[in-house]
Amino acid sequence: MKLKMQLQFVELKTPASLAAVREIADEVWPETFRSILSEEQIRYMMNMMYAPDVMEQELAEGYRFELVRANQENAGYIVCSPCPSQPDAMKLHKLYLRSRFHGQGIGQQMLDHACEVSRELGFQTLRLNVNKQNSKAIKAYNKNGFKTVEAVKNPIGSGFFMDDFVMEKKLR
Repeated sequence: MKLKMQLQFVELKTPASLAAVREIADEVWPETFRSILSEEQIRYMMNMMYAPDVMEQELAEGYRFELVRANQENAGYIVCSPCPSQPDAMKLHKLYLRSRFHGQGIGQQMLDHACEVSRELGFQTLRLNVNKQNSKAIKAYNKNGFKTVEAVKNPIGSGFFMDDFVMEKKLR
């Protein structure tokens, strides 16, 4: 029998607090993407998305960063913001969980929390991009009522692309 994890969702509101997100990303990102992306692309994207100045700018622009704590330990993070191209939608930019917390229902609780926060803030849709080769995440999103609405291949610089499905869930 699994022990129920005591979860806390802590909104990060200061630039200094964002270091906890980078620490988790440094562990989770290579694990998640090593079979999908080259080491060079992982390094490039980590700098593009998790450099302190990048995250501080996102915070200043109204991105919501939440640290997920399980039994008082930093376990994962969620990052979302209003979707500029779709006023009724919240964009889920990041939802990552350390691998040692997998299989305990925490990822599900994180996704449920992102949906609930989006609803509370008045959004009708939760939108996200997921790498086309990230079958584990795609399966989880499908199970949770997300539908693929388009496929995109966006250049991100240095010859790299983000080759994603765009998925949405209506928040009723």
